[in-house]
Amino acid sequence: MRYVRYQHGGEDRWGFLVNDQLIQPLDGAPYEDGSPRGTPLPLNAVTLLAPCSPSKIVAVGKNYQDHIDEFDSERPANPILFIKPSTTVLAPDATLNLPPRSITGQVDYEGELAIVIGKQATRIKAGQYADYVLGYTCLNDVTARDLQSKDGQWTRAKGMDHFAPVGPVIETELDPSDLQLRTRLNHQLVQESKTSLMIWKIPELLEFITAHITLLPGDVVATGTPAGVGPMKPGDLVEVSIEGIGVLKTHIADSVADAE
Repeated sequence: MRYVRYQHGGEDRWGFLVNDQLIQPLDGAPYEDGSPRGTPLPLNAVTLLAPCSPSKIVAVGKNYQDHIDEFDSERPANPILFIKPSTTVLAPDATLNLPPRSITGQVDYEGELAIVIGKQATRIKAGQYADYVLGYTCLNDVTARDLQSKDGQWTRAKGMDHFAPVGPVIETELDPSDLQLRTRLNHQLVQESKTSLMIWKIPELLEFITAHITLLPGDVVATGTPAGVGPMKPGDLVEVSIEGIGVLKTHIADSVADAE
């Protein structure tokens, strides 16, 4: 199943794709037992939203060795976690207005596989992880790189409004263990890796995270980025693609404040 959220007739709705051309509306979120209701809509007749509405995004840092190496950093003894608030979420194919240059001078893309949680998860075991996963999607962990270095912790650098484009779909029928992940900047390949190269795999991550933080239905876990991260500038197009899911496109624009 490929779930989407969309806007049509002034309403935000859930649905699932039929042959990647039609959306079958649901009367609620899939993790709330939403059922098919109403007439299918052409995909081109709606505006896609982020395919989930999380209370939080729990993100994992330093989960690919080549990304650790590109920053000349040390491999951590356990997963490094940080929170991106719900206000970071941005729809697929939307425009990200960069923060004013007075705040940050370098905003980077980071393509990642993301997990969407299907039911409340607290202190689960690695072997149970699949029972708590609704599906998988693409995420761009946008980062103000200069602020990350300046602050020494990552909340401001990764938590600004719209710093988490997500989508375009949640794919439920997918083995996430060895997927091709690619990021393109203006159609040029800048990141390419496999999810099999994660240091901590998805079962381990969910056991570790839920030992400390309860995950709620609709929450997102971002699993880390491989090497090749870099800055974005106004006019750029960033495309995060993951095998079996699709392509998450984000258009980059100048800050509204800078443009005035």
